[in-house]
Amino acid sequence: MILRDPIHGLIAFEGARERVVHALLRTREVQRLRRVRQLGLASLVFPGAEHSRFAHALGAAHVMSRLLDRLTSLDVPLPPEQRIDDASAQEAIAAALLHDLGHGPYSHLFEYVLPGAPRHEAWTEQFLRDETSEVHQVLETFGQGTAQRVAELVMGRHRLAYLGHAISGTLDVDRCDYLLRDSHMTGVRYGIYDLDWLLRALTLGQAPHADGTSRPVLAIEGRKGLPPIEGFFLARNFMYQQVYHHKAVRAAEVLVRAILARASELVREGHQFAWLPRALSQGALGEQALLGDYFALDDASLSHAIAGFQHERDPLLTDLSRRFFARALPKTFPLPDSAEAEPLWQRCHAVAADIAARHGFRPDLYVWLDLPSDVPFSEPEGGTDGALWVALRHRPMALLGDVSFLLKQLKNKRTVRPRLIFPGELREPIGAALEPLLLGGA
Repeated sequence: MILRDPIHGLIAFEGARERVVHALLRTREVQRLRRVRQLGLASLVFPGAEHSRFAHALGAAHVMSRLLDRLTSLDVPLPPEQRIDDASAQEAIAAALLHDLGHGPYSHLFEYVLPGAPRHEAWTEQFLRDETSEVHQVLETFGQGTAQRVAELVMGRHRLAYLGHAISGTLDVDRCDYLLRDSHMTGVRYGIYDLDWLLRALTLGQAPHADGTSRPVLAIEGRKGLPPIEGFFLARNFMYQQVYHHKAVRAAEVLVRAILARASELVREGHQFAWLPRALSQGALGEQALLGDYFALDDASLSHAIAGFQHERDPLLTDLSRRFFARALPKTFPLPDSAEAEPLWQRCHAVAADIAARHGFRPDLYVWLDLPSDVPFSEPEGGTDGALWVALRHRPMALLGDVSFLLKQLKNKRTVRPRLIFPGELREPIGAALEPLLLGGA
């Protein structure tokens, strides 16, 4: 199988270990990913961001195949039990293809809509372990227990720890693909890094483990590998700033959260929506959605539900839904980003909520304190599982955060970009009320 891809060019799944890709692409669960956009509501801000989880899944599987080529070509002395065999390689490619199987509609947004709902990783694991799912049945044709081993790999666990970290870790095939793909499709150039040189710079080395032994780990080969890995983490940082945490994207997400919060209230009050997916009704009532009902969720089903809300008798639900479809997104107001400013954030939120109430808006649905945060480069203290190492000639292995000057500055430092989000009609009164607070005049 050869596919054309806007990021990687020609993607070929032709070897024996890639046979699993051919079989899995025919399953209902993988085909569902065509109907879930990779960046959720980002297309409201970046018109080209219409790409799907399906395209990203193929890209991640391709990167994994390239990584396996690199790792198996290394002349590194490893005992047989620590080497990649044919079965492990096949399972790794399957895990890369299936890692996002459980994503709900509108990407990560859906995970925060219903309190207590499982995260997408948990749904992915359920799809893989459920004996009635097509992906489970296909995986088992490649050997008994394959579905279980792939599920473990998706969660970052494997007898070859370095292979598990390549699926879910600080540097994994998921991030390697989505940074380039999201950057290209949004038209934002900040996410571009040198994937070819990064893969070429990866090697395997022996690093100390918490139990006193040493284990093979993914490592950067010498100082020549520092520029591509630094570029990778800087690209990730810039994409969070410019795309994933973009103020208008966050405003759109807040609007959908408000819509579904109000719809959930009405469900709990006994209102029945003929077009509301069962999984959403179950979640609103605090019930665990069944796997089959969750499978029926995609971007189209959620958009259809919100479209129907425009014509409800409830004025709040109608207003919020019409704002969404008219792209009348809320406005944002940036707040100081220092940790010491947290009491000020709460005070500003209270002021904005009071103004909204006096103008006839329900504050808990129309005024939000948004606190998007990220750690640009995380490194476990002491080099425990998941850390990235640098293999230096004639010197002991060293942690990446200790070798790279740039990444040492970012290491384990959380960035927060606080902002208030509120209806556009309130921009002037809220701005006028917040200015003296932020200038320290009140």
